Amino acid sequence: MTDRAPVLYLSHGAPPLADDATWKAELASWSTQLARPKQILMVSAHWEAAPIAVSASARKVPLLYDFWGFPQKYYEVTYDAPTAPDLAADVDRLLGGVVQRDESRGLDHGAYVPLVEMYPDADIPVLQLSMPTLEPRALFEVGRALAPLRDAGTMIVGSGFTTHNLRWFNPGAPADAPAPAASVEFDHWAAEAMATQDVDALLDTDHRAPAARIAHPRTEHWAPLYVALGAAYAGGSLASTSVVDGFWYGLSKRSWQFAN
Repeated sequence: MTDRAPVLYLSHGAPPLADDATWKAELASWSTQLARPKQILMVSAHWEAAPIAVSASARKVPLLYDFWGFPQKYYEVTYDAPTAPDLAADVDRLLGGVVQRDESRGLDHGAYVPLVEMYPDADIPVLQLSMPTLEPRALFEVGRALAPLRDAGTMIVGSGFTTHNLRWFNPGAPADAPAPAASVEFDHWAAEAMATQDVDALLDTDHRAPAARIAHPRTEHWAPLYVALGAAYAGGSLASTSVVDGFWYGLSKRSWQFAN
């Protein structure tokens, strides 16, 4: 692979994503439009750990079913992707030799749920990276440091949710029911800020975006975007494509691809 691997930010869905035919089709279609990556580095909303750490790379470990109260079938999903020990070493080198190795940590649902839909054969090595903080500029700098991985064919994926307020989630309503105004307003602002490559605004979402604290009562599902922005912006631009849009139980599932 000679071209730089892309950077993605995707809204990953909860385990019931597997039951949503529309979203599954969108993710599957997206993957067919991407050059096959050599390996994948996932940054999920569901792993915050400091010092910064990577998941198991010396041996395969089970998935991390980091959710509760769901039907049994969601705890029986498997995703037996190869480990990525060379990628773990490269991540450590690029981040200054401070990365912890958590050899007990499997991929959490923010990583494997979308990958099951995008790369169902589970034949691409995958490594997960923790977020050591939710501070935007710190995560942006992590992404910038990791940008050289793309030249070796590593696709960097931030896995979160463009809006994430679970008070809106009502499984008794249709998945495509009209979204709350706050979710719509934030989604529109995010789409415009990305289209105009307004990095300063994106890094100051809490103060610039409408309904920011309502759309994200806690910012862990927006924070993986900052790593993606850093990895993409290192190319000198922030050109992006909004690949997936729309809402799922009131939450914006907007997802972007960065190619520079």
